[in-house]
Amino acid sequence: MPTVKIYTTPTCPWCKKTKEFLKSRKVKYTEIDVSEDETAAQEMIKKSGQMGVPVLDINGKIIVGYDPEAIMKAVGKK
Repeated sequence: MPTVKIYTTPTCPWCKKTKEFLKSRKVKYTEIDVSEDETAAQEMIKKSGQMGVPVLDINGKIIVGYDPEAIMKAVGKK
C-alpha cells in the first residue's frame, strides 16, 4: 500500500476535493495542516518548491494540486 501524505489548509477547496477523491478511491492518507505546523509547511515547500496547497507526497512522488490522473498513477490504481 502506498504511503500518502497530503499537505493542506482548512480553507483550501482543492484540498477538500482531493481528500474526497482519495476517500472515494479508498486510498488511506495522512493529512498535514500546514497552517498549524510551520515545520511541515517548510518541509512541503522544500519537497515541492510550492507554497500552495494541496501538495501530495505519494511514496516520494510529489504532486501539486488536484490531479486525479497523477494521483491514481502514483498510488498504482487505474
